[in-house]
Amino acid sequence: MLGLALAAWQAHAADAWTPERAIHLVSPSPPGGGTDAICRLLAAKLGEQAKWQVVVDTKPGAGNNIGMDFGAKAPPDGYTAVLGETSNLAVNQFLYKKLSFDPVKDVAPVALVGTGVSVLVVRADSPFDSLAALLAGAKKKQLAYASSGNGTVGHLVAENLRVTAGANLLHVPYKGGGPAMADMLGGQVDFYISSLVSALPLIHSGKLRALAVTSGARDVSLPNVPTFVESGFKGFEYYTLYGVVVPAKTPAHIVRTMNREINRVLDSAEVRASLAARGVYVRTGTPESFNAFLDGERKKWEALVKATGATAE
Repeated sequence: MLGLALAAWQAHAADAWTPERAIHLVSPSPPGGGTDAICRLLAAKLGEQAKWQVVVDTKPGAGNNIGMDFGAKAPPDGYTAVLGETSNLAVNQFLYKKLSFDPVKDVAPVALVGTGVSVLVVRADSPFDSLAALLAGAKKKQLAYASSGNGTVGHLVAENLRVTAGANLLHVPYKGGGPAMADMLGGQVDFYISSLVSALPLIHSGKLRALAVTSGARDVSLPNVPTFVESGFKGFEYYTLYGVVVPAKTPAHIVRTMNREINRVLDSAEVRASLAARGVYVRTGTPESFNAFLDGERKKWEALVKATGATAE
């Protein structure tokens, strides 16, 4: 029995990794967006729990590809990771003619953090008080919608609305959720399908009006806001995935250690409640299960890109 316990301890010790300097966690989204907020929460909690120094590096732009490109090309030593999300992990390879990195071959999945709900919002003074009213308006004249970048969930859901409802919509992509929200509030666009994490405080403060959520059921944070499915759009159930990846060829023991520590953070009731309050629901697992999840997401979004004819231009 003692021999077995010793062997187990030795195996765990061999699989452990202790960083000797700061880990850089790249946010491909500007400050103010949902990805950046989750990055900062993870960095703070990993510092408290694992006693790791984690620095958030903000590298936005190009449909969230700049930050992922930086991470994919970093040395595979565990000191650079990226909080990837739907666009740069599951969509952009189908949306752009050429990427400077391969989201399948150039990065290694570490840990799925969770999936986030999106919400279609208009300004509080907008004439549209329902999704039906907005789409009716878009048949009378062209309406402009913001997205936090090409290939984001908001972009593709809006394009699906354009095709399905026959609406006259103009896509205005931004370099992240923060700039998109600023122009939404400033009146430069008519609506925005935002991450709930970014929009919820503004909805509660009365600056934005929520018309529909992308989840399969009403979100607990917005119990009076219908889903797209309830609003007559069958199959309109979409989520933004958030997950940590590292450069390909990062040693397995480093990936396993990072996975364990991130999962420990996410298992905290405090962290789960904090994320749920922002419309992000924790999903943990192994690097392998995260990889399998990504495979499924890529197939789903590839089909949607083809069906809508969405492009990055």
